[in-house]
Amino acid sequence: MSISSLAQSIQSGRVSAFQHCAETLQRLKERDGAYNSVTRILESRALDAARKVDARIAKRESVGPLAGVPFGVKDLFDLEGHVTTAGSVVLNDTPPARRDAEVVQRLCAAGAIPVASLNMDEFAYGFATENAHYGTTRNPHDTQRLAGGSSGGSAAAVAANLLPFTLGSDTNGSIRVPASLCGVWGLRPTQGLLPLAGVYPFASSLDVIGPFAQNVADIRSVSEVLIGHSLAYEEDTSQLSVGILDGWFAQDLSEGLKAGIRAIESACLHTKTVTLPEVARARAASFVITAAEGGNLHLGRLKTTPMAYDPATRDRLMAGALLPSAAVIQAQRVRNWFRDIMHQTFKKVDILVAPATVGPAPRLDQPTIMVGGKAVSARANLGLFTQPLSLAGMPVLSAPLAPQNTDNSALPLGVQFIAAPGKESILLEFAEMLERKGLLGFPPVTAGN
Repeated sequence: MSISSLAQSIQSGRVSAFQHCAETLQRLKERDGAYNSVTRILESRALDAARKVDARIAKRESVGPLAGVPFGVKDLFDLEGHVTTAGSVVLNDTPPARRDAEVVQRLCAAGAIPVASLNMDEFAYGFATENAHYGTTRNPHDTQRLAGGSSGGSAAAVAANLLPFTLGSDTNGSIRVPASLCGVWGLRPTQGLLPLAGVYPFASSLDVIGPFAQNVADIRSVSEVLIGHSLAYEEDTSQLSVGILDGWFAQDLSEGLKAGIRAIESACLHTKTVTLPEVARARAASFVITAAEGGNLHLGRLKTTPMAYDPATRDRLMAGALLPSAAVIQAQRVRNWFRDIMHQTFKKVDILVAPATVGPAPRLDQPTIMVGGKAVSARANLGLFTQPLSLAGMPVLSAPLAPQNTDNSALPLGVQFIAAPGKESILLEFAEMLERKGLLGFPPVTAGN
């Protein structure tokens, strides 16, 4: 059932918000042990909220477009009365949040019900959701594989059909990478479009928050509430000019990804090949900015309680704190230059298409990917195609390819659609067109699978 259909069923009284919420909580308890996507279940809050939705409906009061729809949030979103841990034990002694994060408030005002906090890489620093404190989140399509990160719990909960939608954050690809590996949809909106109030930062100048869902219609339903207006696109999507990114974005791809991108290209009337210059340098700039901002944010605690951190996270944060200011300044110059290049590109095309990762999810016992003929760390390099694009601050939709008849066809593969700032509506309409053609969409896992 789509999010809009579920909300309408609850609004009409055909489905009880309380009963549906109770069933969702039971499903999380019974099934998440296989995936480890959840770090905290908000049972009492969720059931109380569901009772209130049913009571308002009984009084014929307005309950909002997401009435009774349960959702989860990455464990760096504030939830009133709970400590925001950001996937770490370092923050355990901080005071509980006094209010929900602003975007959580928006969803609750629309009738949605938060039911869980979700697992992540510690302080969002990684692409794997391998967490030394809360354990590794497993990919629902193959529990011997990574879910990706850092919003791995958010992606896995949707892929496992535990929740209809979730919230995550994306600094260098932390929505797009796990969405790709778990076969769900994830939106990184335009930088600054959604408020970050009540969201624990990683690298503030790059951080963006956005939703995960099972289909593009559900992404639209949630995004319209988050953004506060309709995302309808009134023009003919078949006339859009589509740029297929090559060069950096055409290397090391699995056969399934190559076939999926070719199919997308064939389905569009107006396509061209686009080459972005100096992508490797843009990725390096993203590394430097992220490390420097993250390291400086944590510098005080690194001096006093360094051993409380996940060793892998601690070492990277310390290295970032030691970066010379000259390197950071140069990285910001590259960022500004690359962003200008991207703006110029969108004077020639409406949408860019790129892979989200090089291939399917890596195995837990071999967490590497092949790049340039060499096996490299997945945790550090799964963002190969997402990191450079983060610098531009433009909206990016991660979309799952329909199952391929090629390598690892049972595993999801994802692509990125990029548009100019504020053009989320174009991304959604374009994706819906390709979804109707059968080129996008990967089935979620069900209890019988």
